[in-house]
Amino acid sequence: MDEQALLGLNPNADADFRQRALAYFEQLKISQDAWQVCAEALAQSIYSDDHIKFFCFQVLEHQVKFKYSELTEVQQQLIRETLITWLQAQMLNPQPEKTFIRNKAAQVFALLFVTEYLTKWPKFFFDILSVVDLNPRGVDMYLRILMAVDAELVDRDVVHTSEASYYFALTLEARRNTLLKDTMREQCIPSLVESWYQILQNYQYNNSELTCQCLEVVGAYVSWIDLSLIANERFINMLLGHMSVEVLREEACDCLFEIVNKGMDPIDKTKLVESLCQVLQSAGLFSIDQEDDVDFLARFSKLVNGMGQALIASWTKLIKNGDMKSAQDSLQAIEAKVALMLQLLIHEDDDISSNIIGFCYDYLHILKQLSALSDQQKANVEAIMLAVMKKLTYDEEYNFENEGEDEAMFVEYRKQLKLLLDRLAQVSPELLLASVRRVFNTTLQNWQTTRFMEVEVAIRLLYMLAEALPVSHGAHFSGDVTKATALQDMMRTLVTSGVSAYQHTSVTLEFFETVVRYEKFFAVEPQHIPTVLMAFLDHRGLRHTSPKVRSRTAYLFSRFVKSLNKQMNPFIEDVLNRIQDLMELSPPENGYQALLSSDDQLFIYETAGVLIVNSEYSAERKQVLMRNLLTPLMEKFKVLLEKLMMAQDEDRQMALADCLNHAVGFASRTSKAFSNKQTVKQCGCSEVYLDCLQTFLPALSCPLQKEVLRSGVRTFLHRMIICLEEEVLPFIPSASEHMLKDCEAKDLQEFIPLINQITAKFKTQVSPFLQQMFMPLLHAIFEVLLLPAEENDQSAALEKQMLRRSYFAFLQTVTGSGMSEVIANQGAENVERVLFTVIQGAVDYPDPIAQKTCFIILSKLVELWGGKDGPVGFADFVYKHIVPACFLAPLKQTFDLADAQTVLALSECAVTLKTIHLKRGPECIQYLQQEYLPSLQVAPEIIQ
Repeated sequence: MDEQALLGLNPNADADFRQRALAYFEQLKISQDAWQVCAEALAQSIYSDDHIKFFCFQVLEHQVKFKYSELTEVQQQLIRETLITWLQAQMLNPQPEKTFIRNKAAQVFALLFVTEYLTKWPKFFFDILSVVDLNPRGVDMYLRILMAVDAELVDRDVVHTSEASYYFALTLEARRNTLLKDTMREQCIPSLVESWYQILQNYQYNNSELTCQCLEVVGAYVSWIDLSLIANERFINMLLGHMSVEVLREEACDCLFEIVNKGMDPIDKTKLVESLCQVLQSAGLFSIDQEDDVDFLARFSKLVNGMGQALIASWTKLIKNGDMKSAQDSLQAIEAKVALMLQLLIHEDDDISSNIIGFCYDYLHILKQLSALSDQQKANVEAIMLAVMKKLTYDEEYNFENEGEDEAMFVEYRKQLKLLLDRLAQVSPELLLASVRRVFNTTLQNWQTTRFMEVEVAIRLLYMLAEALPVSHGAHFSGDVTKATALQDMMRTLVTSGVSAYQHTSVTLEFFETVVRYEKFFAVEPQHIPTVLMAFLDHRGLRHTSPKVRSRTAYLFSRFVKSLNKQMNPFIEDVLNRIQDLMELSPPENGYQALLSSDDQLFIYETAGVLIVNSEYSAERKQVLMRNLLTPLMEKFKVLLEKLMMAQDEDRQMALADCLNHAVGFASRTSKAFSNKQTVKQCGCSEVYLDCLQTFLPALSCPLQKEVLRSGVRTFLHRMIICLEEEVLPFIPSASEHMLKDCEAKDLQEFIPLINQITAKFKTQVSPFLQQMFMPLLHAIFEVLLLPAEENDQSAALEKQMLRRSYFAFLQTVTGSGMSEVIANQGAENVERVLFTVIQGAVDYPDPIAQKTCFIILSKLVELWGGKDGPVGFADFVYKHIVPACFLAPLKQTFDLADAQTVLALSECAVTLKTIHLKRGPECIQYLQQEYLPSLQVAPEIIQ
């Protein structure tokens, strides 16, 4: 072996050595006999370095996985002998191998097992057992091999190629795995189970590590072997014994869980679970309050959850089968576990609580199906409700300013509890509403002296009722009088209690979220709108000390104003005055830390736009207010653009360009307030936006920071095409001219949708402009597409592919908008060049999305020009190029019919042929029969 290259296997080696080691590994993988050197190194323990041993196993693994069938019988026998020799050596070595080496060795054994067990090595397990006997190191390897075999047979993890080959590989692998498991069940499983029993009996008191490993194996295999081999007196008694041994009980718990989880007859399953429960209860394991090992309790909770869900599954099956007596027995068994379930649900450790939620959820589902609830069941529902309310509460340790993994886990746990709350609402909506109302009112009466987490959860529960008690279009305050009154009372309390001033971010945010969630309340009681607006606008909301609160409030404020725009009229000018300072464009040089980020300011600008546009003011007044809103942006824009032109330092250039971009973005965002009912024209605001256009367009000719500036102005143009309609047209030619100067693939790709939008919207109105800029645009596209690129430059290749798609989408828009004359008027040579690019796109590039577009263009052109009065020479082009394209494209190797986009391309290809036949009639059939198909050597009988 190349000893120098092997030095690079050490994780502490420098980069050059590591690179060399990687290259050497790749070299050994393709070498014919390198695996033999590695096999010899392992069998004879030539190397003591762990990383080299691991490396040798990796080479062997590659050989077995990908090239095993190329080996001779003798070579295959050598691999088997190598592994057995290595295994024998494990029991004699003074020190055990590192865990990562043992795991890799087990994987190689497992790969050899799936390859050879059915043919050449039926005694695989017996050979391993005869070597390891009860030697602890041997047993460790035997158990690791069993886990690796289970992973091969049960964990489907096939490498994804294309969808079709993936499913084919999956089916082949599934068939192979089924055959392997069936053969194992017949030939060796009873012996393996016996070996597990011996290992457990032998090591349960003196080697907890091996015992736990063995329990893990039993748990893994129990899902696919005969359950009676494990679920019998001697095994279960031993497992139950392990439940009272501290170092074994977590694994024993998991093992029992797998046994309970095994699919079986519902009556037998109920008996099995009940007998297990009796023994566990008599062993004192149901006394949760006396247990302080939370890791064990989390596993135990999972086991109880498994038992509960198993009983519920049995009940469901028995009800379905009409066996009411047995179903009643199962229901009794379920009810008997509810007290234990509640103890685990309410446990202060969230993992323990989380593990039992599945059982709790399914139990409520049963209650939902019963026609009437007993007193005990009603009490259970109430107990679950109280538990959920208690567990929703944040604890003292929750870090609101810097949320990490623990906080993320609690957020996920809260989502699970929310599902329980929704299910409770289905079982007993009245009880849920009454409970929430009680907690809410009690807490908000004394919010000043109550801990933040209790205030937050009280408001949170009100918020959660909106989804738990669903209504259409948020109409919570009409319909059912009891519910509407209760919610209205709680909302009134929320907005009048002064709780919005509570000094904790979680309470503040919950207040604003809830106010927005129940915005329909303010249509019923509009007198509370000023109170809430003030909360949004002062130190409680947009001017809060926490950036997180300010940011979220900016979004919620825009939603609040939008949803209540009819009620906003009396407050418009006051609100606009109060938010004026929040909309200031903060240029990079003043070092002033703005209260809101530019993303947050977008919401404020949109809100301002909504207030103005939806007001009851006259068009003149609206125009004045809109001008007041946008003039500061335009003035700042002019100043900053001049500064950018003179800026030398690149960082400063970037900061100024970003600021200019924000200005354009803010102006753009105000236009979102307009609608079909309230257009820019009707509001008298066209002039203001045309002024904005005139202010922003000079940025297109700025040679610095082109990408940022062009992107912003392009977005603004998109918006103005929608808002200003034909008033925008005079600006388009010069804007296009600037955007086509020194542009790259990405610029063009983003510019083309703008032209497509104009073409599709204005059609013949822009025909002169399109004819004028058609070839300059195409020249710019072809120039970029013809630029040489590095062979392995993936991103450049992808950019070109996307640009090609955009180009074809442009041609599709032009032809589809009834403006084929734009192409026809470009002169014969240019028209021909364009047509050839479409043929090329349909046939030569393996990109089904582009191919589909090209066939759509071709069929449209045939429809427009393919008749007797079409352009001179086009009929000839149809037969010489379009017809062949329809046959050549699907015949390409790369035309993959397992891909959905390719099927769509094929469909458009067929439409093209059909259109040719429609336009040219029998002449088309004659051409195919007498000229084209014979030229492809198609047999005459097939042609006919």
